[in-house]
Amino acid sequence: VQLQASGGGLVQAGGSLRLSCAASGFTVDDYSIAWFRQAPGKEREGVSCISSSDGVTYYEDSVKGRFTISRDNAKNTVYLQMNSLKPEDTAVYFCAAVSTSRGWALCLTDVMDYWGKGTQVTVSS
Repeated sequence: VQLQASGGGLVQAGGSLRLSCAASGFTVDDYSIAWFRQAPGKEREGVSCISSSDGVTYYEDSVKGRFTISRDNAKNTVYLQMNSLKPEDTAVYFCAAVSTSRGWALCLTDVMDYWGKGTQVTVSS
């Protein structure tokens, strides 16, 4: 079982990046998928989550209107489109999964079923 985030990089403020979270060893159809981020010296922060069945989404306030989460179940992949990036978005971004059977309310909590390795996003001013 593996979750692998990719797509990070260095971008100027106002720019865009699209992150991908590719799952292997399980199908994302049965899981809600979340994106987290952690900046140096700061606690991990939940950014966004998408449900498995009906595509319900949640965004942390600071990214609403700028970030869009989506999923392609056929590719077993979840995406995070990040627009209008700000220096404060600089962090390691990683994805995690929680089984639908455990409930949507657990998305973005510490009790996710699977955690992936991260990808660095750096936004310069």
